[in-house]
Amino acid sequence: MKHPKIPLAQTVVQLCKAKNIQHIVLSPGSRNAPLTIGFTHDPFFKCYSIVDERCAAFFAMGIAQQIQEPVAVVCTSGSALLNYYPAVAEAYYSNIPLVVLSADRPKHLVGIGDGQTINQENVYKNHILYSANLKQDLDEENKLEASEKAKYLDLQKSVQYFNEEEINKAINVSVLEKGPVHINIPFNEPLYDIVEELVVNPEVIPLAEKNIEKEDLSVFLKLWNTAKRKLVLVGVNQPNSVEQQYLDILAQDESVLVLTETTSNIHNERFIPGIDKLIAALNTEELELLKPEILLTFGGLVVSKKIKKFLRDCKLKQHWHIGEQDANDTFFALNKVFKMPVNAFFSQFLPQTSTMQSEYNSFWLTAFKSRREKHEAYLKTIPFSDFKAFEILLNAIPSHSQLQVGNSSTIRYTQLFDLKTSIEVFCNRGTSGIDGSTSTAIGAATASKLQTTFITGDLSFLYDSNAFWNNYIPNNFRVIVVNNAGGGIFRILPGHKNTLNYDTYFETKHNLTAKQLCSMYDFEYKTASNALELDSVLENFYIEEAKPKLLEIFTPSELNDETLLKYFTYIK
Repeated sequence: MKHPKIPLAQTVVQLCKAKNIQHIVLSPGSRNAPLTIGFTHDPFFKCYSIVDERCAAFFAMGIAQQIQEPVAVVCTSGSALLNYYPAVAEAYYSNIPLVVLSADRPKHLVGIGDGQTINQENVYKNHILYSANLKQDLDEENKLEASEKAKYLDLQKSVQYFNEEEINKAINVSVLEKGPVHINIPFNEPLYDIVEELVVNPEVIPLAEKNIEKEDLSVFLKLWNTAKRKLVLVGVNQPNSVEQQYLDILAQDESVLVLTETTSNIHNERFIPGIDKLIAALNTEELELLKPEILLTFGGLVVSKKIKKFLRDCKLKQHWHIGEQDANDTFFALNKVFKMPVNAFFSQFLPQTSTMQSEYNSFWLTAFKSRREKHEAYLKTIPFSDFKAFEILLNAIPSHSQLQVGNSSTIRYTQLFDLKTSIEVFCNRGTSGIDGSTSTAIGAATASKLQTTFITGDLSFLYDSNAFWNNYIPNNFRVIVVNNAGGGIFRILPGHKNTLNYDTYFETKHNLTAKQLCSMYDFEYKTASNALELDSVLENFYIEEAKPKLLEIFTPSELNDETLLKYFTYIK
């Protein structure tokens, strides 16, 4: 088998292999040639070639999102690794394991004006779990006098030991703490030399064992068992990650109300999956009735701004969070973190709880039932718009499939609807940016056995249009672009709408479509501009054919905001 000649490159490749990092996303370059040679000549690795580094990193993150194991991205020196930064930040806040392998120039060429060279060490320092800055191999032994060889070998051995330890540590951190790490790797020329045999056999440092210690829960059980209003709020969750038996116990407690979001991926008929649908129409007295004595949270970040405002205004006395990663004090009241897996906590806690007589659960379930009925009634009255389009397209998504959702308006509209419970939902809510949603969805589609639908807005789609520039898009991948000719979310935010300044600098109106991009990247292109056309296109949209498909839905920007804002008044 062919290997790069450089020992450091061999070390990186061999340790990635030993740590079972199988998916490697490579972007072309010369300085990273030793790594590219090593990964692409070993059949253990599944290698992907993606030119645009920003897209490459989000693509890798989409794979990691699905397999829940580290995926590596490999780039050349210079600004290349800066293009990874948006995905690194998203992975950091979404707890997704990502390993950045950046090739660098030797130290003596940094800071002297050499080409394609920046200060790469610790470049992600505010959004990274660990930064490993490796040492360059020493000059070749055959260039030295005999008397100097022993000293050389000792120095090279110390460099090798240091690099092995740093690589092991970085990868282990990514696995255990679920997040991005950066390994910066300096190479000197020549970069393309190949050998048939390995010259290194790096030490593999195993993962530290996680010990889940039993915690004294007596104080918290006493509070829980005497509280009549307990609110459980669930953020972003991997599908099937929380055992249903624990969710069902929570659902049967009349003093417990469970609020979920589409990205929570947990279900029970006694949960409330539409937070904004419930609380947006509440008056001051009703909000007081919703105020919990205890707030229990688990999962990742929460989408709903309305629930965040409500809980911050509550001035909570008890907010407990369950999770292995660092907890966010989102509601300015966090006073206990159970740093353990959710299932481990519930297995210890729930058997010791007792149900309280309370109307907290039944009262709000009845209120939510009324909201649902008004929701359905309202949909029958509205013209074709973003809201109507989402009703139709969400109902058409196949059961037992995966839904990737873009940010901004797209995820907020999706939150207002009840999806089929067999659909797995994902969205980049770590930083909530529009920049890499398409690339993430494509990466996820390549790694998932489920058919993937990606719903996005026009600006987000155009922003990440290079996402289609690869050869790995499955034929059953489906993209739905809701094109309202600009940033429609700004029309529902405070601002002076319908002015030239607003249209240009906030809504950023445009007349662009996805048609030519579909032609360039060989997607089947469909359009709809009203409900009848949309229903017609969706009849055959999910039939698998010889190429992926994109459906572009054109909606009237001047009606979309009005239709949505009236909705929250109607359902009161």
